[in-house]
Order: sequence, then C-alpha cells, then structure tokens
Amino acid sequence: MKKEPTTTSARPVAAGLHMQWIDYCGDVLWRTAATMDTLRERSDNMEEHEKAGMPPLLHFNAEEVADAHDFSPPSNYRLLHITRCGTDGLERFVRPDAAPVIVVDPRAGHGPGIGGFRRDSEVGMALREGHTVYFVVFDPLPVEGQTISAVVESVARFIAIVCRRHPRQQPIVYGNCQGGWAVMMALSHCGRRTGLAVLNGSPLSYWAGAPGVNPMRLGGAFGGGAWLAHLAADLGAGRFDGAGLVQNFELLQPEAVWKKYDGLWAQPEREHDRFLEFERWWNAFYFLGREEILSIVRDLFIGNKLERGQVVVDGHCRADLRRFATPLVIFCSWGDNITPPHQALGWLRAIHGSTADLVAAGQRIVYLIDARIGHLGIFVSADIALHQHRAILRHVREIQSLPPGLYQMRVDAGGGAVFEPRRLEDLAFDPQPPGFAAAHELSEALDALYGAFLSPWLRLVASRESADLLAHWHPMRVSRQCWSPRKVAAMAVLPRLKEGARAAAAQPAQRDTNTWYRLERIASDAVHDGIQAWRQWRDLAAEAWFLWLFGASVSGVPKPNPPNVASKCATCSARHLGAGATGCCEFSEHCAILSGSPA
Repeated sequence: MKKEPTTTSARPVAAGLHMQWIDYCGDVLWRTAATMDTLRERSDNMEEHEKAGMPPLLHFNAEEVADAHDFSPPSNYRLLHITRCGTDGLERFVRPDAAPVIVVDPRAGHGPGIGGFRRDSEVGMALREGHTVYFVVFDPLPVEGQTISAVVESVARFIAIVCRRHPRQQPIVYGNCQGGWAVMMALSHCGRRTGLAVLNGSPLSYWAGAPGVNPMRLGGAFGGGAWLAHLAADLGAGRFDGAGLVQNFELLQPEAVWKKYDGLWAQPEREHDRFLEFERWWNAFYFLGREEILSIVRDLFIGNKLERGQVVVDGHCRADLRRFATPLVIFCSWGDNITPPHQALGWLRAIHGSTADLVAAGQRIVYLIDARIGHLGIFVSADIALHQHRAILRHVREIQSLPPGLYQMRVDAGGGAVFEPRRLEDLAFDPQPPGFAAAHELSEALDALYGAFLSPWLRLVASRESADLLAHWHPMRVSRQCWSPRKVAAMAVLPRLKEGARAAAAQPAQRDTNTWYRLERIASDAVHDGIQAWRQWRDLAAEAWFLWLFGASVSGVPKPNPPNVASKCATCSARHLGAGATGCCEFSEHCAILSGSPA
C-alpha cells in the first residue's frame, strides 16, 4: 500500500528563522554603529560643555541675582532668577501674590541642574503653579579654602535676598539631596525661617539604613574613614574631583549601568535623545574644596554630628535642628538606595524624642514616601514632578495651617492630598545603629595619623599640573572621551559608519517580532539579573562583615559570628535584597530588616 507524503512545517519555520537571522545580523550592525555614534555625540557634548565653562544645564532662561564670590566668607555659589521656559512659556502663569520658590541643587560630584534640566521638573511645576522661581547654582571650581560654613552662609544670604525681593510672601525652599542639609543648617540657627522647606531625597541621619539594602553608609568604615578623601584632595592640590563621587554612585548599582547602555543598544532610535539629555548632566564633573569635602565626610557622613547639634556653621553658632521652626515636607522613597527613608526620617526621633515634644515645639512635619522610585527619579522623573512635586505646591497653605505634629501626606491620582496624623514613636528608624560609632573613632584616628605624617609631604609635592593630569586620566572621563575624534582619530568614521549601516536597520515593530532579537533580550535580562544578584550578595556580605568588625565594640560583648544575612519580611516573606524591595510594608513592626534584626 502506497503511503501518503507527510506534510510538515519544519522547512517553512527553518526558512523563516533563517531570514530573521539575516535581518537580525543587519540590524545588530546598524544598532552597534548607532550606539557608538551616540557615544561619540556624548563625548562631543561633554567637550563643548567644558569649553563653555560648564554652565548650569537648565531648560530655562535665567538672570543672575547674587554672586557669593562677593560675600564674606566667599563661596562659588550663585543665585539665579528663572525668567522664561524656553518656547513653552510657563512664565506666563506666574502670579505676583504667589510665594517665591527657591531650588537648592546638590553638590555631589555633578554640576547644578537636576531640579530644572527638563520642562516637567521642580522648576517647571513651580512656574506652572504660578510661583516666581529662583535657582541656587555653583561653579565648577571652589573658592580657595572654601568651607561648608561658607556654603551654608551663602544659602542663608540667598534666602534673605529673596525675602527682601518678595516682602509679602515667605519663600518655599527646596533642598535636593545634599542641598537639603545645606537648607536645614541655613535655617536652624540665628532665628531664620521661611514659609515652607521641602527636602527631596535629603540625608540627615547618615548612619541609618536597612541592612543589606543601603550599603553606601558602610563605605567610610571599610575605607578607613575620612583619610581617603583627605588624600584625594591633597593629590588634587586642594581640590576634590567630583568624578570620584559619580563613579561611586555607578558602582553602587552596576546593574543600572548595564541597563542604561543595553537600553541604548536595544533601541537606539528611541533612546538617543533621552540618553544624551541625561548624560549632559551626568558627565559634568565639578570639584569641591579640600576643607569642604573633609567637613562633609568628617562631620556628616562619618561623624553624624548634624542631628547632635555639633556642626559649627559660622565660627560661633552651631546648626541646632531643634531650633528649626519652618514647616517641613520630607519626600523620600523605598526605592532610593542613596537616601532611604531611614536617613530621611530617622533624625526626627533623635531631635524631638516624642510626638509630644514635637507638638510642644510648635513644629509641623509632613512626609510622603514613594514605593519604588530611585534616588535620581525623585528629581528627574516627569511623573514625579507632575504628581508629587505639583501636589506639594498646590497644598502649601493647607500644610502651613496644620496643627503642630507629624503627618503622612498621601497624594491621589488627581493631585488631591490627605494628611494623616502619625506618631514619632511609630517611625522605627534607628539613627545610630551599632558599629558606626566605632567606625567614626577609627576614622578620626587614621585621619589624624595621615594629617600628621603624610599630608604635609603630599601638599609639598602636589601641583596644579599634577592634579590636572590626574583629573584628565580619571576613569570616568577617559571612558567618555575615548569616543571623541579629537582624542581618537578613528572615531571620526562613526557618523559615516552609522549612515552606511542604516539600510540594514529594522523598524522597531519588526525588531520586536524577530525571534533572534527576543532571544537577545532574554539573554540581556539574564546578564542584568546576574549582575544584580552579585551586587546583592556583595551588599549583604558587606553588612555582615561590618557588624562582625565594628558592631561588638559598642555593646562591649564578644564579637558575634557573621550574621545570617538572608533577611525576610515577617509579613509577606519577600526577600529584601534590592532597592525598592521594602515597598511591601512601611515600618519595622512588620519587617525585620527595617529594624536591623535578621529574620
């Protein structure tokens, strides 16, 4: 009996995969060329910005109101008045009767602009809500011998200038990240106050954090403390290169660096403009003065002296947060591994002790916590600007009229807000966990030895020429500038290479349906997850070793064995290993990791 031929789809499927492979290879060639050319554009933008003197990267036009170079003591800070919003015309909404807004940007290695380099930003929302806006910026180089006290005094004088320009309305002052502690110190002495202070991702309890989730607070201990910053500033001939701070930020979460570049390579036509817009700010590396960075490291991040009122501001007056009388809004996020809610809120109990003490002081403090946004997203996310930042401005009068006490602000999808009373006693964030006092003592001892025996010799040897050479060859700069045709002549062919490969580029819709592209994305996700798993192990191991090395010296008991670092939430059993994972529950009554006790 004759058998009928069997039909099969193997050949059409194989043929389809073969054609998809050809299309995929051509698309990979174009995507690679387009990505490399984007990196060339980034290096060109970086060079042009440096040649222009590295001005603030604002989306808005501004005029200078005051220059702190003329103050006594001087600093490299300047006060700008935002005059218009490009072609968007947001300045037309400004009302004379609205309180002015002052935005103080952070000094953390980058240049100023994070609060206003996009239309939908803190500056943009303030203009849209009718407020006259001022922006505090700083120059790339510090004044010789600039101190943290000079910076705080400059911010205080800028606030006073705005108050004189708007005598009928007390200003609203935004402090972004490190700009937050500058605002707090400026307003916590000499009876100064404003209409409202808003701290966005601002650390004030520098030792606080969730074990295994916030490793940055441990860095000073493993490095031996402030002497490394002292060494870097000496080698820089009195200047500390902010590129090192940006590098530390990237090392903190390496999977995010992979995702940034892989996202550009996966969809270069879609990511091109967004990548270059952010990188203009991210790769503007500014310098800090030796005295300034040493005060920041010694007194704040390692010494944790601010909440104890031990930071001297102007030679005779200390920044006492108990005297801070301005209504306060604190915005933080569980997804922020730079300034977690522990560091943003932990200082409240250290300062006021109890809710009754807070009420007796006549202070009103409002906090709002996002579930997942990361540190930079607090400032640059358009969704956050349109939602949380806009809601804060819309409810300023309501915040100012609240009875003294602590409140949690909850914002709904339409921008409405409710203020729920809270108790300080329920904020179970320990601002002084075990081990950090011992790490501080070690830092002081090593820094004293370095200052006595090595620093004087390095100051004699280091010159401006040697410092500039070190800055030029810093890995953060070399990794960017190596794509510049001015540095590497072969990079001049990248635009032609991109154009030559354009014919092979796939349309985004076709690319997404290509089997080989989807396999590539699966492999990329696996690499991302692998880097993330290694980083989580690194952070958990660092926490365990920190407790083993430093934790016992506080209590006087024998050193414990390295702790079990596999912490879990007691309620949902989720492993809290990454940024944002703590969003399932708010405070430590439900989550062991937030109170520092392994589950």
